[in-house]
Amino acid sequence: MLDAFDRCRLHDDFQPVTELGAYPYYHPVEERLATGEVVVGGRVLVAAGSNDYLGLSADPRLKDAACRAIRSLGTGTSGSRLVNGSLALHETLEQRLAAFLGQEAAMVTPTGFLANLALGALVGPRDTVLADQLIHASLIDAIRLSRARLRRYRHNDLDHLERLLGGCDPAAAGLIVTEGMFSTTGSLCDVPGTAALARRHGVRLVLDGAHDLGLLGPGGRGAAEHHGLLPAVDLHTLAFSKCFGTTGGAVAGPEQIVVYLRHHARSMVFSAALSPASTAAALAALDIIETEPERRHRALAAAVRLRADLAGLGFGTGASPTTIIPVHVGDVVLCCRLWRELFDEGVFATAMVPPSVPDGQALIRVSTTALHTDAQLDRIASAFATAGRRLGLIP
Repeated sequence: MLDAFDRCRLHDDFQPVTELGAYPYYHPVEERLATGEVVVGGRVLVAAGSNDYLGLSADPRLKDAACRAIRSLGTGTSGSRLVNGSLALHETLEQRLAAFLGQEAAMVTPTGFLANLALGALVGPRDTVLADQLIHASLIDAIRLSRARLRRYRHNDLDHLERLLGGCDPAAAGLIVTEGMFSTTGSLCDVPGTAALARRHGVRLVLDGAHDLGLLGPGGRGAAEHHGLLPAVDLHTLAFSKCFGTTGGAVAGPEQIVVYLRHHARSMVFSAALSPASTAAALAALDIIETEPERRHRALAAAVRLRADLAGLGFGTGASPTTIIPVHVGDVVLCCRLWRELFDEGVFATAMVPPSVPDGQALIRVSTTALHTDAQLDRIASAFATAGRRLGLIP
């Protein structure tokens, strides 16, 4: 037989990137400061690619809550939620999340990835899942594991979605799965149009709010609330690793569905439960999300300012209305070189290359947080100006 290990090689593009000293991944952070900065290799850099949009991961209130939980409950949960890993703290968080999202129940999972994998228990081989072309890998994996038929529609293309819905087997179940705020481009789901199609064709709408819950909407309830359509979503998934400043995830929806997933979702049944520290931190974060709207206002305002600065320099930044600013480069090697130049200028951004983005669409993902000061935004823009001119990307 062939040796399976022989196939385990990085993409050819990474060889020149590595030779240039521009490999952009797995750089260990030694310290995460409460000032929107990180320490990498002994240098203090502006964190310009973080998903910590509200700046809560270093908030003293989350740290204190986590420490109290460790002192009373320990560092782990000893088993899955199904058997011996459930905590009263988990149930408190679930009740709070359900009430926050206007749903009957919620189920807390160890990660956001596992929350999305749980969706695989809702459909089977005869069913069809219609999914936006830009959905997260965890959602794709959930559908693959379910063995349901995956039909992907062009990003936010409702005409394409409607044609695919029209071709579905009426005797089989169907789901529409999409994201509220897309993690690479920062674009928003067309919730009004998508929800209307779901109702018209009798399929359920599942919305992954990993990036938008806590950030968008008058009450921070995400893209659906932003559009005034929170009740139109049948099932929410979310991740605590973004606006909640910790780790973990959850699924929120009708009680019958949540109870079913508690017993049938393999990612729930066979995973050790979320740690006490992360559970307590998520609860503390939810308190802040509900009472300090100025945090999301600041993060979004910072993005407006920085996006205008980068576009003014000549970079293509798309039309994202959120905290994510995609700086389009195209070529993988050139994108990684830009990442390295920014790093040398004191800015720690994120390089997005295939398969995270389509071929030929490599980009630098910049994101703003509530912690970014005007001086830091200027520093990011200045770094892009220097790096972009050095590489011939802008005039």
